[in-house]
Amino acid sequence: MVTNDLVSDCLTRIRNAISVGKNTVVVLRSNFVMSILDILKRHNKIEDFAVIDDKQIEVKLRYVRGVSAITELKRVSKPGVRIYVKVKDIKPVYNGKGIAVISTPKGLMTGDEAVKNRVGGEYVCYVF
Repeated sequence: MVTNDLVSDCLTRIRNAISVGKNTVVVLRSNFVMSILDILKRHNKIEDFAVIDDKQIEVKLRYVRGVSAITELKRVSKPGVRIYVKVKDIKPVYNGKGIAVISTPKGLMTGDEAVKNRVGGEYVCYVF
């Protein structure tokens, strides 16, 4: 089912694909989703992603010795309830082993990058 919330849809499709052990998954394309996938790729949570057409992206999931590199994906800020964080309130995810994805005025970045750049923003999701 397609919703208006492409980020939640993307995270759910990835979570479901990991639960059944698929190597690739197709998600709906948007610039915001592509930015999230770029962060996941930089932090070795996914192998790669490629644009199929103007509406879809194929994501190649990363497995290490048969175990997914992603243990948990959670959407924090939702369309009905937006969650914003100040710089001083950005905490490490799972003692620094996870990634917090934050939408800031300077673009989408991880929690560590947001602290380094001294900007807060909308807490989109976290990945562990």
